[in-house]
Amino acid sequence: MCAADLYTPRRILLVSGLSGAGKSSILRILEDLDYEVIDNPPLGMLDDIVARAEQPIAIGVDSRTRGFDPSAVLEAVARLRINPALAVELIYATAEESVLLRRYTATRRRHPLAAHGSVKDGIDDEIALTAPLRTAADLVIDTSDMPPPDLRRFVESRFSPWQARSGQGLTVALMSFAFPAGLPREADIVFDARFLQNPHYDPQLAPKTGLDADVAEYVAKDPDYPQFLNQIHAMLQLVLPRFVQEGKKYATIAIGCSGGRHRSVTLVEALAERLSAPDGMGHYKGSGQWPIMIMHRELARQGLSGWRWARKPVDTASS
Repeated sequence: MCAADLYTPRRILLVSGLSGAGKSSILRILEDLDYEVIDNPPLGMLDDIVARAEQPIAIGVDSRTRGFDPSAVLEAVARLRINPALAVELIYATAEESVLLRRYTATRRRHPLAAHGSVKDGIDDEIALTAPLRTAADLVIDTSDMPPPDLRRFVESRFSPWQARSGQGLTVALMSFAFPAGLPREADIVFDARFLQNPHYDPQLAPKTGLDADVAEYVAKDPDYPQFLNQIHAMLQLVLPRFVQEGKKYATIAIGCSGGRHRSVTLVEALAERLSAPDGMGHYKGSGQWPIMIMHRELARQGLSGWRWARKPVDTASS
């Protein structure tokens, strides 16, 4: 064990969310990462479980938990965070209602809150019940468009032992999306690129995406593109360091357009390049550079792209 490990707070993850959104899958992945995993213990036992654990621990808490009360969960989180030897995070798993309905239909399972009603009623009740947890969550994981391999890579990228030791304070996710398909639920900041010239109306460019050089060049020729990109960059220079000061561990910056294929993709790629450059602002003073992830939501739904690192985390403990 190196000296850096001796002073790394022990990670305590409380995993909650909507039934059918993937909480159990997340816990299984964390178990593979050598977390001690306990699913749905009585809320009154949380403090004792954490006190007795000798390794990072992940605790599942949801509407099936005995004595479940969002206020009690949040009180437990606040209580545990008083201990400087613990790094406590609240994770919330969610998915679009249509996806949850489809999953329940496929498995023919009964929703825990729908004993005497429809699955939809149970989902709606659980969304309302757990809303305070979602609001307070350090990380919201939307599994609507995340197949199991992508979910595994995502969880490993956030919670593997080397990530915990990196000391980089903030992971930045840049996401493109289509406004008609809905706002990304996990977004902290949203920008609208629909005013830029649209390659969709060029027959040669319409089938392509912002990952193609000719599409990116077309979008970048809009006279307002440089200023828009510069202003997004400038805003992040202001906001992201303040996120770090507040103790925020994850920031999702979303850029949307009409189809989520051209303009938003181009901007996300350009912004990622800026933040990843040696002279970019994507760094945390005294602790190396911020990891930066890219996710093109609509391209992922079409099987054209998954999430990837623009800049990977660095294990400062081993460097």
